[in-house]
Amino acid sequence: MNNINIPESVKRGIECVKKEKLVLIYDAEDREGETDLVMPASFMTSKTVAYFRNEAGGLICVAIHPVAAEKLGLPLMSDILRNVNDNFSPLRKIVEEKGDLLYDKRSSFSLWVNHRDTFTGITDRDRALTIKKIGKAVERVLNGNDNTYDFYTEFRTPGHVSILRAADGLLGERRGQTELSVALALLAGISPAMVICEMLDNESGGALSKANAKAFASERNIIFIEGKDIIEAYHSLFSP
Repeated sequence: MNNINIPESVKRGIECVKKEKLVLIYDAEDREGETDLVMPASFMTSKTVAYFRNEAGGLICVAIHPVAAEKLGLPLMSDILRNVNDNFSPLRKIVEEKGDLLYDKRSSFSLWVNHRDTFTGITDRDRALTIKKIGKAVERVLNGNDNTYDFYTEFRTPGHVSILRAADGLLGERRGQTELSVALALLAGISPAMVICEMLDNESGGALSKANAKAFASERNIIFIEGKDIIEAYHSLFSP
C-alpha cells in the first residue's frame, strides 16, 4: 500500500477492517450524501449490531461481491419481481423504473434472510448470527473449490437481514455504499461481505450531515473515508 495513489484515509481504513474495526464511508455530495458505518460481516457480534442500530440508526445490511451473489443464487429483488408469473403480475408494476431513484439508476437489494438457527431473527443476537453466517457463506463460495454448498439449506426468507448485491462492474458501474464497501474489502484482501448501516440524524430526521459524521468519527477515533478516495485507490490498484 505504498502506492502514491492510495489516499492516507484508505490506507488507515484498510488496516482497520483487517483488525475487526469499523470505519465510516461517505459516498458523495452529488449522490445520497450519506455516511455509513462499515465493517466486515465475519466480525459481527450482538454488541456490534446494537452499536450500529443505536449510533447509526439506518438499515443494517450485508453488501456482497457480485460473483459471490451469483454463486449463492442471489439475484436483485427487482429482477425477481420483473420475472414473476402471471399470478403475481401486479408486482411487476411496483419495480423501480428509470427515473424513480433520484440518486442512482437502481438499488442493490437482493433477498432478506434469517439464518435457520435464529428464533425471530430481529434480536441483536439473531442478526449477528445471520450476518456472520452470510460472511462465511461468501468466503466458502469464493475461496474454495466446493460447488456443493447450497445457501438455502442455511437461510430462509423473508427475514430481517437485507443482502445487497454489488454491481457486476463494481465501481466502474455504480458508486453506492454497496460497491464502496465491497471495494474496500478487496483493497484490504479480506472476504467481500461487508455490513453497512446509514447514519441518521435524530434532530433533522434526515441523513447525518458530513460535518457531523466527521465529528462523530473524530471523537471516537474512527477512520472517516471519502467515497472518491476509495474509487481512486481501487482504480489505481485494479484497473488495467
